[in-house]
Order: sequence, then C-alpha cells, then structure tokens
Amino acid sequence: SEAFDAPLVASRVSRLVYDVNRPLEAASAIPEKSEIFDVPGNQGLSAADRQARFEACHVPFHAAIETVLEGRRAPVAFVTVHSFTPVYNGEPRAVEIGYLHDAGDAFARAALAEDEARGRYRAALNEPYAASDGVTHTLRLHGEARGLPSLMIEVRNDLIDTADKAREMGAHLAEVLRGALAKLGHGAEATG
Repeated sequence: SEAFDAPLVASRVSRLVYDVNRPLEAASAIPEKSEIFDVPGNQGLSAADRQARFEACHVPFHAAIETVLEGRRAPVAFVTVHSFTPVYNGEPRAVEIGYLHDAGDAFARAALAEDEARGRYRAALNEPYAASDGVTHTLRLHGEARGLPSLMIEVRNDLIDTADKAREMGAHLAEVLRGALAKLGHGAEATG
C-alpha cells in the first residue's frame, strides 16, 4: 500500500469468525471446522446468527472497499493479499506465492511472469487455491465488476511471520506488481 501510495482496506476479524472473502451462503464463510479442528463458536449457528455475523463483519469490510474505490482517485487495479499455511490437512505445500484470478487472467499471468523472472520464490498460478475453491468473491465483487485488472495474491505465512520478513516480501511484491502493471499498460499510474 505504501509503495504505491494506495489505500488499504484490511479485515480485523479472523476468518474463523467470518471469512470476509466469502458470501453468506458459502459454508466456508463461517467454518464449523478448520482442517481437523472444530471451531466451537461456529457449531450449530442459526440462520439469524449467521446473518448477524455477515452484517457485523462482511458488510462493513465491503462497504469500506466500495468507499475507497469510489474515492478521490480512479483505481488502476484491484489487488487482494492473503496468507496461507505451509501445511494443510497434513500435506506440505511447495508453492510460496500464488497469483490467483477469477475470469480475467491477464494480471495474474503478468505477475507470475514477473515473479518467475526474479527467480527467488516458488510461485504459481491459482495455487494453493483457485476460483473453483470459492476464494475470488472479493475480486468479482469489486475488481471485475468495475472492469479493473484484478489479482489475488496468496503468500505462505512462514515467509511473513516477522516484521522484517513481511517488509522484505512487501518490497518483492511491489516490484512484481510494478512490472505486471507496466506489462498491462499501467506503468505510470502504478508508481505513485
């Protein structure tokens, strides 16, 4: 966000309470289980309880995104950033950075090419998740609905688990995004 002088909207709620990147009708919006662990506070919720969580978590988050996108500057692109665990359901994940897309893949492919050219991380397209996993709700709702180049970045959380590592990854991703946006014809706007 700072590297691009771009607004940041961040959720302050655990995805175990409500995953703001999911619509209310998705079972994974309020998961009853996370991998092999039960989430007791999510067991047996009524429709009214689920609706209350949606109103308390999803609605304000997405309203904030709308406010930013309708703000003072015309947006150049829409990027979401998430992290994932190195081991999921007992299986190690080799990918370190994933570039995900929904319908439009140009931004994700450009970002992957930029990352691969740097040769530092194991990056992949639509890993460790893909649109078929239901993870691109926010991209569709805000980026693609406006015709913006849209990209979801997934970073393995052991690569950002300290302030120094997070800064290092942030600098890497800023370089990748600058290069990808330049390939899409948004070079001048993307630098500041």
